[in-house]
Amino acid sequence: MTYIKPSFRHPLLPKNALGYSRADYEGAISTLCAGCGHDSISGAIVQACYEMDIEPHRLAKLSGIGCSSKTPTYFLSNSHGFNSVHGRMPSIATGAYMANRDLIYLGVSGDGDTASIGMGQFVHAIRRNLNMVYIVMNNGCYGLTKGQHSATADIGSKSKDGAVNPFQSIDLVGLALELGATFVGRSFSGDKTQLVPLIQAAMSHPGFAFLDVLSPCVTFNNKPESTKSYDYVRAHMEATATIDFIPEMEEITVDYPEGKSTSVKLHDGSLIQLHKLAPKWDPTDRSSAVNRLYAAKAKGEILTGLLYIDQKSQDLHDMENTVATPLNQLQEADLNPGASVLEGINESFR
Repeated sequence: MTYIKPSFRHPLLPKNALGYSRADYEGAISTLCAGCGHDSISGAIVQACYEMDIEPHRLAKLSGIGCSSKTPTYFLSNSHGFNSVHGRMPSIATGAYMANRDLIYLGVSGDGDTASIGMGQFVHAIRRNLNMVYIVMNNGCYGLTKGQHSATADIGSKSKDGAVNPFQSIDLVGLALELGATFVGRSFSGDKTQLVPLIQAAMSHPGFAFLDVLSPCVTFNNKPESTKSYDYVRAHMEATATIDFIPEMEEITVDYPEGKSTSVKLHDGSLIQLHKLAPKWDPTDRSSAVNRLYAAKAKGEILTGLLYIDQKSQDLHDMENTVATPLNQLQEADLNPGASVLEGINESFR
């Protein structure tokens, strides 16, 4: 069996505004288990970047360790990439972003990589409002080490060998809301209609954009009684709203009844169009999002969609008032402006 994709592409494949076909955003052939939800998420990332006309070299993809962290190999092969040690991807993303804000940073992690060994890294990326998209491919188990429960596995759930999880699960969406994340969403790997516009909106958000994507492990955690299985998630999903992402240059039209839809404007002029909103929910009100999340959890439902967005988000560069030029492009005159400038700085503290 070969893992090398043919380079030939049909000349009549549809192209985006940059002249790229969808195939130009793909990567190597996946070596994950057949039917793995992670491959569907990779496909959604490919589709989102293709539709947004993103130049592949403008995107930096980062990951830690785990099944999920293998996936950057399977999308955007012509992008920058860095596979870090277990749980340390946010530190690498922070350093890269502070050195060069011109790239789009897409971090891919898993429930073990984020909710266990990487928890400290995760929470500080949130509080710093690091301008990146952070996707957790959440399957509730450690697939690389034969399916032990992860920190996001629900209490009482059984592993493939029959072991029962005695511990409460960590809800990464609830944690992100509590810590002040400025963009929070949840989706399902089997719902590309919802997931693609969520990824597009996250890429357009100026700050930490967190997406928790339930992604069943077909080998170790797809049993009927598993709350992370395909059947359970499909049966218990409750979407906050139908989501469209509308780029700035597209005509905006709405044909939904008044009171049943709303638009959220992003900093670049793009819109997230939310149709037929769930009752008692406002995506710009953190308290409303938290209440809806826990109400759904109490009923055994999984709330998906755009849960919260801060339209006045200010990212780390803005908060630190840093230089806009990438560090590798700074010249000697920028780094050593002269004695008079230093004297002026000193004088300001006298």
